[in-house]
Amino acid sequence: MRPLKTIVAIVLAASCMGVHSAMPNIVVILADDLGYGDVACYNPDSKIPTPHLDAMAAAGMRFTDAHSPSAVCSPTRYALLTGTYAWRSRLKSSVLWPWDGPLIDPETPTLPGMLAAAGYDTACIGKWHLGWDWATKDGSRPNDHVPLGQWDVKVRGPLGDTIDFTKPIANGPTTRGFGYYFGDDVPNFPPYAFIENDRLLGLPDRPKPEAMFGSPGPMVEGWDLTEVLPALLEKAVAFIQAAPGEAPFNRRADAPFFLYLPLTSPHNPVAPAPEFIGTSGAHRYGDFVHQTDAFVGAVLAALESAGQLDNTLVIFTSDNGSAQNDGENMANKPGTVLAYGHNPSHIYRGMKADIWEGGHRVPFIAQWPGQIPAGAVSDEVIGHMDLMATVAAITGAQLPEGAARDSYNVLPALRGEARTAPIREATVHHSIHGMFAIRQGQWKYIDGRGSGGWTEGGHDGPEGQLYDLENDPAETTNLYEAHPEIVARLAALLDTYKDSGRSVADRGR
Repeated sequence: MRPLKTIVAIVLAASCMGVHSAMPNIVVILADDLGYGDVACYNPDSKIPTPHLDAMAAAGMRFTDAHSPSAVCSPTRYALLTGTYAWRSRLKSSVLWPWDGPLIDPETPTLPGMLAAAGYDTACIGKWHLGWDWATKDGSRPNDHVPLGQWDVKVRGPLGDTIDFTKPIANGPTTRGFGYYFGDDVPNFPPYAFIENDRLLGLPDRPKPEAMFGSPGPMVEGWDLTEVLPALLEKAVAFIQAAPGEAPFNRRADAPFFLYLPLTSPHNPVAPAPEFIGTSGAHRYGDFVHQTDAFVGAVLAALESAGQLDNTLVIFTSDNGSAQNDGENMANKPGTVLAYGHNPSHIYRGMKADIWEGGHRVPFIAQWPGQIPAGAVSDEVIGHMDLMATVAAITGAQLPEGAARDSYNVLPALRGEARTAPIREATVHHSIHGMFAIRQGQWKYIDGRGSGGWTEGGHDGPEGQLYDLENDPAETTNLYEAHPEIVARLAALLDTYKDSGRSVADRGR
């Protein structure tokens, strides 16, 4: 595996290729468990160097009130790719676990499918975590033995022995709108092997050593967790710089591209490459965030050397808040990184999995020269589910009938247009345990007690929570009993969104 410095050198040495397309290329980089306070341009007290993300924000727009659709992984990815909240799907809480089937139904319209129909080349390189149909030796399905989204190591552990790894893996990314896929699905789940399109690259013919981080299951020989992120970067750069028709990407000379890069960092296993160890002030977690920043820099450099940077919308964000572990032994307990004087949630309460802001308020940086004003900061409330409607507006792609039921077009905010009213009527938040919240203007109503996730506390008092985020962004004072009229209004709106099956008006198609 090439080290990062070698990849960057190759990028900078590459000659320019291609011409600008009439429609922009779109690159979405989705970090995994990176917090709002990890990036220096969001948190002046961050202990982690993030020069490339800071430069990206200086060249484009930084959103301060952007939210992942869920406080955990799989449901956020579902909503980003479909424009619809995942709690409308079969997954009402939690995430997908090893060997789970596909969460996105075949008939569900997707962002890459919409763009492919509009003439884009589409690729996903990284962590899928939305399920596959694994072929088994006895013809059964893994979810015949354990329900989708339910963790049971006693059942799931032995399922790896039933998988036939010589057969194609059905209903993965290349059946949901992507023309190309490369990744390891989930870095802490079996099989410990790379997947290209619908095939494993190598046979997982041995069990993962107990000493290696991750859930039990089969592994290919020589699997190294520290080489996963560099491998994704190498493949991403190769895709950007590929000549027309070059295998395995088979890009077309006259086609724009959509490249979705769901990273494996800084999620567990916290596995920074050797050259990043000790480069931050937040232990191994901070080092892995630093490597994530370098990944972004290498992607931007690849676009520039390919002559495509000015014609590309690049978005960087995270799938939820940080788990706040320090990365010791590739993980450690939530909250341990706080001992280093670094808070990935910045001023916000909670962490990954929680319904509080630390669970779902995330960095969101967008760069598009000539279209997005440089050095801009927006306080517009947006979410990842808005990408599908926004991209449709940018490209002129036709939103399929019934698609993107929770997706607003936030292009006016991206362009810095003056507005007298917010774009979104309201935004729904969701925790790992299925707790709901709804945000409208300065008010956030939480339908339940506590965090709904991993953070302890907050279980005493009234049956719900109401916070004035304009005056209390840290959610310290519960105003549930002081403003029953606001609680009633927001609770009714939340019920309307649930019952109607959408939170945007029917687009009439």
